[in-house]
This record gives sequence, C-alpha cells and structure tokens, in this order.
Amino acid sequence: MNVRPDFSKNANMAETAPAFLSVWDMHSYYGESYIVQGISFNVHEGEIVALLGRNGAGKTTTLRSIARLDSPQVQKGEIWLDHKPLHNMSSYEAASNGLGLVPEDRCIIPGLTVEENLQLAQIAPPVGWSIDRLYDLFPRLGERRKQEGVTLSGGEQQMLAIARALARDIKVLLLDEPYEGLAPVIVDEIEKTLRHIKEQGMTTILVEQNAVRALQLADRAIILDTGSIVFDGTAAEVLENESLRAEYLAI
Repeated sequence: MNVRPDFSKNANMAETAPAFLSVWDMHSYYGESYIVQGISFNVHEGEIVALLGRNGAGKTTTLRSIARLDSPQVQKGEIWLDHKPLHNMSSYEAASNGLGLVPEDRCIIPGLTVEENLQLAQIAPPVGWSIDRLYDLFPRLGERRKQEGVTLSGGEQQMLAIARALARDIKVLLLDEPYEGLAPVIVDEIEKTLRHIKEQGMTTILVEQNAVRALQLADRAIILDTGSIVFDGTAAEVLENESLRAEYLAI
C-alpha cells in the first residue's frame, strides 16, 4: 500500500492536519524555460485554495504539472493524492486516480450535445455525481441537454466543463481561469456551485486573475512569483494585507 511521505517539515506547508494533496519540490519546464522552481505545498481535503500571482508567475504550469500533462515537463518533485504517488503517472492515470482539470479553454467536444459530453466522461456506474445530479447542480445544462455543447454561451460552457470533470467522480478539481470573460452574474452562479460542492467535500485549486473574487471564495491562498511560492496562508490574510496585494497581485 502506498503511503504519502511526511512533508510537514517544509515551511510552506500547513501542519495542522494530514494533507490530502501534497506537492513536494516540484520543478517544471517548457523546453529550456524554467517555469516552476521547486515549489512545495499541501492542500487539505475539502479546501478551496486560490493559486494567485501576476501573469507569467507559473500558475497554469503548476496546475498542468499536477495533472501530469505532457507539457510542461516535470523534471523533479513528488505529487501525492490521497496516499497515492502521481509523479510517475501519465495524465490518464492521474485522472483515473481522482484529478480533474478544467482548462481555460474548457475543451468542449464539438459535435456532441451537452448530455453526450457528460456521458463520455461519466464513469460506470457513477459513484457520486450521476448525470441527473449534475443537472440538479446546473439546471441550465438540464434545460439544454440536447443542444450541442460548443453552441452554449461562455458561462454555460464553463458549467459544462465543471460538470464533465465532476462526472468522473474526481477527488480534486483543478480550475484554470474559470471566470475569464464571464459576466458578474454568471460568476456569482459558478461561485455558488463551487461553495455547494465544497460542502459535499470537494477539494479545489483555483487559478484566477480576478484575485479579489478568488480570495473571497477560497479558504487559503498560495501566491507565486517567478515560479516560487512567496506566500502560503489564509485568504483572509491576503485580503487584509494591502502591501502583499500591491506587490504580488497588483490590487
């Protein structure tokens, strides 16, 4: 049986409870470009963690590295989820072990209806998130179940992308810029959904340029600057620290 190693000696990591997801000394590259430079952090089960920083800080690369995608290349480090090592797995194996990445472009499959997009992702038999339950979570998708997914509005496509990730009964939801290009009323709706699935025990890492909205939603914040962690603490601490926000988030 695999057991997650004890990473608690790292100063960036919370030590109050066992970690659900652990990233340890991760280094990631795009070709010769050294993007993520030895970061380490823990995420606890049921937390929403906002991963923040200026453009080019390494946020999306961190998400893609955790999801074990082919690009970027992780040259060093360990990634553990629920006592299982992911760092030697393919992206497919990591997804099968509970990681669900919703990329910025959403990747809705052309030619398939809303329901077919969900059916393609649905594990059989569903353990937690049946398609009917997803329609309860996202009533708009239920109303448009026979509509081709790529013809939905931007907000509805974001809902479909999140629902499709949940359909695989994931353990950790990785969200890359989920509010990008969306009207505030749609952002409100998506935030309401993220709070609801948090109440169901979902663990979420959120990359978002709208840092204030992300901090208002999150339990914790991790701030990156040029590929390194410069802050790991509560979201409230960031909201209350004007100099920290100004230096690393430009807010």
